[in-house]
Amino acid sequence: MPEFRTLDDLSSVKGKRVLLRADLNVPVRDGVIMDTTRIDRVIPTISELADKGAQVIVLSHFDRPKGKVVPHMSLAPVAEMLESKVKHHVFFQPTCIGPEAEAAVDRLQDGQVLVLENTRFHAGEEANDAEFTAMLARHGDFYVNDAFSAAHRAHASTEGLARHLPAFAGRLMEAELNALSAALEKPERPVGALIGGAKISTKLDLIANVLDRVDTLFIVGAMANTFLAAEGINVGRSLQEPDMHETARRIVSQAQEKGCEIILPVDAVVALEFRANAPAETCPIGEVPSDSMILDVGPRTVALIEDRLAQLKTLVWNGPLGAFEIPPFDGATIAVAKAAARLTKAGQLKTIAGGGDTVSALRHAGVLHDLSYVSTAGGAFLEWLEGKLLPGISVLNDAARNVTPL
Repeated sequence: MPEFRTLDDLSSVKGKRVLLRADLNVPVRDGVIMDTTRIDRVIPTISELADKGAQVIVLSHFDRPKGKVVPHMSLAPVAEMLESKVKHHVFFQPTCIGPEAEAAVDRLQDGQVLVLENTRFHAGEEANDAEFTAMLARHGDFYVNDAFSAAHRAHASTEGLARHLPAFAGRLMEAELNALSAALEKPERPVGALIGGAKISTKLDLIANVLDRVDTLFIVGAMANTFLAAEGINVGRSLQEPDMHETARRIVSQAQEKGCEIILPVDAVVALEFRANAPAETCPIGEVPSDSMILDVGPRTVALIEDRLAQLKTLVWNGPLGAFEIPPFDGATIAVAKAAARLTKAGQLKTIAGGGDTVSALRHAGVLHDLSYVSTAGGAFLEWLEGKLLPGISVLNDAARNVTPL
């Protein structure tokens, strides 16, 4: 578990300027914010700091403007939405460095919030440029990182600032790190991992890392087809990776050596074409018609997974069980999600889930708020599960080790 200081260690902030790195990179369509989850999750940190009399200066990136000013990638609409959700005055400044930004910071009163413009409008952000970082650092007395979802990037506002100012984790970052530690570093056993998705090749590091940490590994989604085909089972026209067959066999062998049970689908929902409401049928694995595609796991597999979930104490979930985006191939994902939610509510299972498709699938199943913790971080969540060192976390760790009195 990384060492890090939290807001509990930053008690005296009245009259102080706190640079808060949030992730306000929300989906926007035609100027309308489609999902406010990331905004909602940073509000507790903003409110706590403002309630204590801090002057809160919010930094975030938005989309990929590649170091140039792109008007439709402005944070202005996000700042407006944020103002509607907090009790404090929220202002927006259409620059993040320079005299105008500095003047906006100077005008800020205790308990007020200022959102600065998209940090990625400057090439120095992604380059972690020393001069750009120093210009951002002028705005604050303290630095709080509440953007775990951007912690896998060594950028100026995610990593560089923590080397200029006393650095702390915000409440969202704290919750994320505690949840992930409970999932893989110090889990209550037995622990299982449900890993789905399209390709083994994109999840190799993740699987390698969890094999040493879990008792049961559920492999589902299209990537399960590769494991089945590697065993000589006909999967018809299903998506699979022939060049990964040997890798799949090696993973199974390694799991056996480590005492990790791998569970693969025992039946499947198949169709001749991939489209909404396409005619589909259920068949045992091994009896998939040669002209059909596996698009979801079947009811026997769902029952098998639910039975194993009831025996676990901790579950890490990344990836849907099938092509959940379109019916009828969302059935297994919905069923297993609801089963995990029931066990979680009953206090029998701790469930930690994350990844873009996983969040969408859980929302689709109506259980997004019923699991123990659902991470909205995509790449950062995956890299953590892969056992990689995240720059934005590592620098908080360094800051905690080199504490100077405040």
